[in-house]
Amino acid sequence: MAYLNSTVSFEKMLLKFISEEDPMQSMLKWLCERLMEAEVNSKLCAEKSERNKERQGYRSGYRVRRFDTRMGTIYLMVPKIRNGGYIPFFVESKKRSEAALMNVIQEAYVNGVSTRKIDKLAKSLGIESISRGQVSVITKELNKQVDAFRNRPLDSIYPVLWVDALYERIRDTQQVKNMAVIVVTGITTEGKRDILAVEPMCEESATTYTRVFDRLKERGVEQVCLVVSDAQKGLVKAAREAFIGCSWQRCKVHFMRNILAYVSDKNKKAFAEKLKQIWLQPDYESAQKYANELMNDYEAQYPRAILTSEDGLEDSLQFFSFQEIDARKISSTNLLERLNKEIRRRTKVVGIFPSMDSYVRLVTSYLMEYSEDWSSGRSYMNPKIITEILLSKIA
Repeated sequence: MAYLNSTVSFEKMLLKFISEEDPMQSMLKWLCERLMEAEVNSKLCAEKSERNKERQGYRSGYRVRRFDTRMGTIYLMVPKIRNGGYIPFFVESKKRSEAALMNVIQEAYVNGVSTRKIDKLAKSLGIESISRGQVSVITKELNKQVDAFRNRPLDSIYPVLWVDALYERIRDTQQVKNMAVIVVTGITTEGKRDILAVEPMCEESATTYTRVFDRLKERGVEQVCLVVSDAQKGLVKAAREAFIGCSWQRCKVHFMRNILAYVSDKNKKAFAEKLKQIWLQPDYESAQKYANELMNDYEAQYPRAILTSEDGLEDSLQFFSFQEIDARKISSTNLLERLNKEIRRRTKVVGIFPSMDSYVRLVTSYLMEYSEDWSSGRSYMNPKIITEILLSKIA
């Protein structure tokens, strides 16, 4: 139902759509076909059957094209052009992450690892059938973009890096395993955030983290002032060895969780409120003084919690060395935690990924969109402050 040359009033058209089995899908199909007609007219510099000197080509009928959308699968009558061909702009501009999600589902079917959950998910997205040809076309285009993004040259200086790992259930041969992908986010000298690395890992160890940081250096990174992460030993060791002179900030949120694991549930909330005050102090000296008093008061009641506090306190206070920067931005990995929540919102509907490649493809595609938004948005940190910090490090 195209209504290409309809003179029916808009109100009557809406009433017609309402009578359809799926009104929203019918309206979308109508809109897409009208957009295609307008685009082809503009491309040819002439409407259908119009004769004029400016005409740039001729139509050659229509072809049926399947188009999968969140509203379901629709079949469009796409105009054909004799020379040069024609692909609708809204097909080309489909979001990478949407295409990647579609690809994951299709790849699962093609590789014979479909489940009832995957089947329900496909139906909810309006996918009626899967073909190897569709998988091949989508994967080929996405792989080019993903590889280009993951291997692009980087700046030489990133004042701050946030590092964290994502875990998902991924099929490896005939087994389903918990596997990790490390995500590295950095701040440029202009104060803007950027996704620097999305790397799969078989295990969290010093060797694998060293390989990740070496890849960053191969792509151009030379200087880092501060790395913010949890206390994974391999990560910390690799970061300190890869970037000589770099400080390491232990994420205060992860650190608090480690401490509170040794506090009874009954008193956990009250103790957490007091513990939180350590990182809300105005300076390093005040934080140390408050922490010592707190540990003295609770040493007898929670000996293991206090021992954990003593072992990691110094590393959790490194953000005080960067007083010019808002402590909320560099005292924890919250920046990555928020990003990870958005990623998991997309990945949890898949359940078990058919391969590590499909997982990396989906995560990277989504992060590419975030990176583009960050590059065109406001600065996350004041560039003047970053310049001051870099100058102080050189001095």
